[in-house]
Amino acid sequence: MTKKVYVVGLGPGGVEQMTKRAQETLAICDVIAGYNVYIDLIKDDYRDKEFLSTGMRKEVERCKLAIDEALKGKTVAMISSGDAGVYGMAGIMYQIASDYPELEVEVVPGITAACSGAAVLGAPLISDFTLISLSDLLTPWEKIEKRLDLASQADFVICLYNPSSFKRHDYLQKACDIMLKNQRADVPAGIVRNIGREGEEYEIMTLAELRDAQVDMFSTVIIGNSQTEVINNKMVTPRGYKI
Repeated sequence: MTKKVYVVGLGPGGVEQMTKRAQETLAICDVIAGYNVYIDLIKDDYRDKEFLSTGMRKEVERCKLAIDEALKGKTVAMISSGDAGVYGMAGIMYQIASDYPELEVEVVPGITAACSGAAVLGAPLISDFTLISLSDLLTPWEKIEKRLDLASQADFVICLYNPSSFKRHDYLQKACDIMLKNQRADVPAGIVRNIGREGEEYEIMTLAELRDAQVDMFSTVIIGNSQTEVINNKMVTPRGYKI
């Protein structure tokens, strides 16, 4: 009997934001594991399942709990918001599962916040772009600074994840100061809050204005490149087609 763990990306919000493949995968599982906030998003739609939830910074413990259930012969899904392979649980699950060669891991992709947030803002990611998380929990701030500097020098559209928290209230300001060294102050930037959830909203501003904007961990920020423009209050990065 195959022992298996699926790592499933939920997309940005509730069940209506999931892919059909993700929905079907959760339907066949006996156990669904995940961060308690994400479990709450889907719990009412999968009432017949066993749920394993943990709080923040318990990712390793969460994976071990899921693996223990899979080794008992249960089919298990570990859920992540967005895409499980983009700042999600897929990597750590593969690492921990490497000690169990009899265990199969399969990743089921979802829609990451860069894509769902870009859709709300318009079409800012049409050209080359990069994703950078401002969380220094697992990445040194010095490395994040270097990535921001080089990405803005290279004129990438930049999508920022985890732009602020209680302990990192000034990190977006710091990031903007770095990017302003390499980009014009009037480059368009956008914030999307609560993507795919109640209270979803967006606003478009300049990079200079973004520096003093209020954001939280449920905000996704996109800074355009030197060609990005605002059309009917939507951010659009031309790809270069002759019109």
